[in-house]
Amino acid sequence: MIRLLIRRFVPDYENVNETKVRERYGILGGILGVLCNLVLFAVKVCIGWLMNSIAILSDGFNNLSDMGSSLVTVFGFIISGRKPDREHPFGHGRGEYIASLIVSFIIMMVGLELLKSSLMKILHPEEVSFNIYLLLILILSILVKVWMFSYNRYIGKRIDSAVMRAAAFDSLNDVIATGAVIVSTVIGQFVSFPVDGVIGLCVSGLVLYTGFGIAKDTIGLLLGQPPNPETVQEITSLIMQGDGIVGVHDLIVHDYGPGRVMASVHAEVPDDADIVRVHEVIDALEQDIFHKLGIHIVIHMDPISVNCERTNQIREMVVQTVTGVNPDFSIHDFRMTDGESRINLIFDLVVPCGLGEEERTDAVRKIDEMIKEHDSKYCTVIQIDNAYD
Repeated sequence: MIRLLIRRFVPDYENVNETKVRERYGILGGILGVLCNLVLFAVKVCIGWLMNSIAILSDGFNNLSDMGSSLVTVFGFIISGRKPDREHPFGHGRGEYIASLIVSFIIMMVGLELLKSSLMKILHPEEVSFNIYLLLILILSILVKVWMFSYNRYIGKRIDSAVMRAAAFDSLNDVIATGAVIVSTVIGQFVSFPVDGVIGLCVSGLVLYTGFGIAKDTIGLLLGQPPNPETVQEITSLIMQGDGIVGVHDLIVHDYGPGRVMASVHAEVPDDADIVRVHEVIDALEQDIFHKLGIHIVIHMDPISVNCERTNQIREMVVQTVTGVNPDFSIHDFRMTDGESRINLIFDLVVPCGLGEEERTDAVRKIDEMIKEHDSKYCTVIQIDNAYD
């Protein structure tokens, strides 16, 4: 059914990398959530009022609060779809991440409320009354929430959306919580133990864990994360196909929201190459990467000596020394300056971001000492870089 609705309400629905198409997907998912929760709210409130059942009325108002998550989803996509302006030159794509963070907070609030009520039921047990009408309404609610989970997960995968995945988990939590109510109600007819409170406690833990996981992932996106290995491999592979490119380093990817990814990288070229020709190659690579990966990239040209046998031999010695100190280390921008009493070996040392200052200092000292063992004239000039990828 969701595919039919997408074809009906999302023009050009197959072009999911287009910002406006993604926005329409998200708004459709959010509006469906509002409508489903509104219907559940109306049905439960009407039946609860007719039956004078506080349980059904409470569950109905819980659906009303669920509408808040759906509205956050809608506004999140509307904000993220806005064009860049003077205050936000890179667009508003991270608005989608903020919406996902808000949904995670709503999930955790529900989990805390469920935790509180479950503890109260354990400390002050009450008799669980069985009502066939309540059971039918809960089953109806589960069926609707299962469908909501299904379409939210589908849209989330289709457009790679954090907020839609959060909405899917929110619906799944409702299914689990409502299912737990049914199970505890049935079991409660046969035992005196406060089983509803214990099951509620377990469900609250699951809801809190889910909300925390979504918040953690979303905060990671907002603060900035290294690109995934597939993206690094694709960018590197495309650049290395360029005529005259002999190496790639210092790849940094900036995520300003879905469809708004920017990157910068250094491409190594022979120092005796035709600069104009290399510039043409780099321009073509930037365009090629944008059209194939949707990433705006700036490629910096780094000239290196590749035709000097002596330089190549010393560079290889330095590489082996560096990787011998730590296999995760690498170098780039290697060059030499000769003198009568000293030979400067100048290069950038790339180390993992998590390496501490003391470990970095020790590594540089050890590399310098090991290189001097090859020739006392060697003097290292090392600039430390972080491995952003």
